[in-house]
Amino acid sequence: MNEARPERTKRPPPVDQVLRTDIGTVASERFGHPATVEAIRRTLACLRASSQTHTNVLYDADAIARQASALLEREDRSSIRRIFNLTGTVLHTNLGRAILPESAIAAAVEAMRFPVALEFDVEGGARGERDDHVRGLIRELTGAEDAAIVNNNAGAVLLVLNTFGAGREAIVSRGELIEIGGSFRLPDIMARAGAHLIEVGTTNRTHLRDYEDAITSDTGLIMKAHTSNFVIQGFAKSVPASELATLAHTRGLPLIHDLGSGALIDLSRFGLASEPTVRQALAEGAGLVTFSGDKLLGGPQAGLIAGARDLIARVAKNPMKRALRIDKIRLAALEAVLKLYRNPDRLAEHLPTARYFARTKPEIAAIGARLQEAVATAAGANYVVTVADCTSQIGSGALPLEKLASASITIRPRDRKQGGRRLTALAAAFRSLPIPVIGHIEDGALIFDMRCMDDEDGFLAQLPELSDVPAPKDEPNVLA
Repeated sequence: MNEARPERTKRPPPVDQVLRTDIGTVASERFGHPATVEAIRRTLACLRASSQTHTNVLYDADAIARQASALLEREDRSSIRRIFNLTGTVLHTNLGRAILPESAIAAAVEAMRFPVALEFDVEGGARGERDDHVRGLIRELTGAEDAAIVNNNAGAVLLVLNTFGAGREAIVSRGELIEIGGSFRLPDIMARAGAHLIEVGTTNRTHLRDYEDAITSDTGLIMKAHTSNFVIQGFAKSVPASELATLAHTRGLPLIHDLGSGALIDLSRFGLASEPTVRQALAEGAGLVTFSGDKLLGGPQAGLIAGARDLIARVAKNPMKRALRIDKIRLAALEAVLKLYRNPDRLAEHLPTARYFARTKPEIAAIGARLQEAVATAAGANYVVTVADCTSQIGSGALPLEKLASASITIRPRDRKQGGRRLTALAAAFRSLPIPVIGHIEDGALIFDMRCMDDEDGFLAQLPELSDVPAPKDEPNVLA
């Protein structure tokens, strides 16, 4: 028997007829009746608009249901999508920064799936404190007397400034009035914290006497901000933290050291430049050190405050602490990450951020060589695909001058005259894959840095789905 052909009409079918199709019924069961009706109406509206410029348009209820269902599928997909980070930036703020280790993922899932003893002392049967889950680990790994945890480092800085500087003066070198991503500026945070900013020194040179002369009876704290995302070179001078600590202690003031990216171990083991660690900052005399959980530490977003017991106690009593507190999911993940630092010699085996730092150029080039042919086939005959040298960067404002020797899959158009348009179209095509592939265009080539490539099979599996790359305007599409 011949299958019945779908009925096509010159007039659009009513919504209920589209709903009664097999596809419409399935869509309604999955996405709900109201959402499906709305999707059908939007699809019909688009078709009616199209009919204004195209004659002899025939309407097919099944086809309309299929388009409406596809629309619902697209809208149902999470906007926080998995991607391949082949940008060459390991800790890419726009792409979520640090990738969590499996132990942290398991801990976070456990915290999501079941009730947990977040603020409950199981042994004593009484109320507990959520910071206790990581307080001991932070003391062990940094040498701090005590610690407090909030939702991110900006929150940590805000909380500390409000605790010790609200209604008082906070002294900072002009060369350390940092701005980080998203126009986050230290002076603005000080103002929101209620502290009066006292700038000392000049942009390139600040002396100890500048701090000494600025201290008054209204001074609440001295702050040192690690310039992790820029470097002042040449005729420059800053005051070492140890000297600032001596001055602060002599005058009865807390020295607050914002490390920002917050390394817990010496990064030279991964071939990186030296970066001050939290332990070093505390040993130099800082009363409190603030740092991030999702940068060099390689954990979830969090703001950690480590330091003197009496100062932490004051921070913990600030009512703002509750507004900035960390949730159970990230706290569980943070605990798991911190435990990995107990065995730093094996950190690169378990912590993705450390693994990316530790990868050698030959290892990365080998990944590129394994994927080169498949990428060339997917890109088509209009492009030349090679494995080439490149450099990676740390990202998220950490070690701004540090470059890591790496290797990339580099795609260049054969026709250089149309190179810019072709590369833009090709980059968009890779971003349109089920798992978008994010690289960058530089020197007339689309570059995919292989440093952070972990899922080669997943990458290869979706390459056949690379849609035909549209040719630049006024040029025939001759892609293979």
